[in-house]
Parts: sequence; C-alpha cells; structure tokens
Amino acid sequence: MPLDLRAFALQLYRRPGVESACLRLQAQGADVCLLLCGAWLEARGISYTSGRCAALRQLAQPWQAAVVAPLRRLRQDWQPASRDDTALNVLRERLKALELDAEWELLRRLEAACRDWPAEPGAGDAWLEGLLEATADSCDALETLRAATHAD
Repeated sequence: MPLDLRAFALQLYRRPGVESACLRLQAQGADVCLLLCGAWLEARGISYTSGRCAALRQLAQPWQAAVVAPLRRLRQDWQPASRDDTALNVLRERLKALELDAEWELLRRLEAACRDWPAEPGAGDAWLEGLLEATADSCDALETLRAATHAD
C-alpha cells in the first residue's frame, strides 16, 4: 500500500465493495475521512491509543461540521431539482468538486497530524472501531473496509 494517505485512500476506495461500504457508513453519520485515516494507520501498523484517536477526532470534527457537511447537504438538497435544470446541475457538480476538495484537505490535515507516529509490528488493528463507534448496522461495512485494507 502507498505510504501517503491520499494515495492510500484512492487505492482503497477503488477496491470492490469499499465505496458502497463507505457510503453506508457515511449515511449512518460516520466520518469517512477519519475511517480512511484509520485504515491507513492499521495498514501501517500504528498502535491505537484513545489519546491518538481523540486527537484525530478533535482535528476532523470542526472541519467536517463547518466545511464538508454544509457542502454535502447543499449538494444533496439540489439533487432532485438538478435533474430537470441543466444550470443547477452544473452548479451541483461544482459543489461536488468543492466537497471532494474539502475532504482531500481533511485527509491532508489528518496525515500531517499522525505521519510521524511510529509503526510497531502486529499493532494497529483497533483504529476502525475506535474511530467509528460501531453500531450493529455498521459492522458489515466496517468489515468490508478492514478486509480491503489488509488485502494483498
């Protein structure tokens, strides 16, 4: 797997079942950027600690709330009307690009925060659960994400 988070996230997201698993988790309120970061940390063998998890959450939450979520809500709100309105659809596509740019920026910030955490052989398999706060509905999607992370 690639060492930088963006390349890792792109590669992981293209694997079978990962996109739909991430969208299911997102629909349940999960921060997919945090989960992709958690998968990256697991793949790198970075030890999970509650303090590290809290630091990543504190970094991600304000950006998600102030930047990503409003763009996503507006894009989703415009979806029905944009089917019959070409100009609105063009604007909606631009919103989608801004939303993606905002997510890339969050991934960049997350990587900067944890890039230097040392790897430890056999460590790191608790990140996804720690960052998700799993519910019964999310367990299958989480397992899909974990399996894709460790496939190779």
